[in-house]
Amino acid sequence: MSSTSIDDLLSFSEDRSVQPEQRPAGRVRSVATFLGVAAASTVVLVAGLRAVGLRVSLLVLVAAVVTLLLVRRIVVLLAPQPKPPRSTSGAGGEEDGMYNWDSRDALRTAINRWEVPLEWTKSRPERFSGLVLPRLAELADERLRLKHGVTRESDPTRARALLGERLCTFLENPPRRTPSPRDLAVIVAELEKI
Repeated sequence: MSSTSIDDLLSFSEDRSVQPEQRPAGRVRSVATFLGVAAASTVVLVAGLRAVGLRVSLLVLVAAVVTLLLVRRIVVLLAPQPKPPRSTSGAGGEEDGMYNWDSRDALRTAINRWEVPLEWTKSRPERFSGLVLPRLAELADERLRLKHGVTRESDPTRARALLGERLCTFLENPPRRTPSPRDLAVIVAELEKI
């Protein structure tokens, strides 16, 4: 009989590759390996240089080899973890549908440009008028300019007609309190209709 419960069988978890546990090498063993590689590299270098007819101080060669090996070890320690292999169970080239929120891409940057100021307005409603409303006004002007060749400043009457009374009033007269997410969704929908 297995000790697996029904919850374990029905729960979803991402498959992660199981890496065998590696025992950390003892300090003496790693130092001995390091010194052995340094000695072997130095011997090869001395033999190669002498075969070519060059003579270099043994102390300089040992210092150079030890320095290179130390730099290599530091680079290996600081190297990023390799990415896990992509699953080949689906069709080639398809993504798994999950957004990687840790990556720094243009979508995440654009979301942060709106998310952070909107979050700030929860605690201090006056920030909405100073941070979010000017961005919405710029967005409205840009949409008007791109779609109709006008801005609120260049042709106010035509811009008012294109924006609609509700959106125009919202942009010109800042609200006293932060609008609810539902109200903001209506405003954004009206902006998208321009």
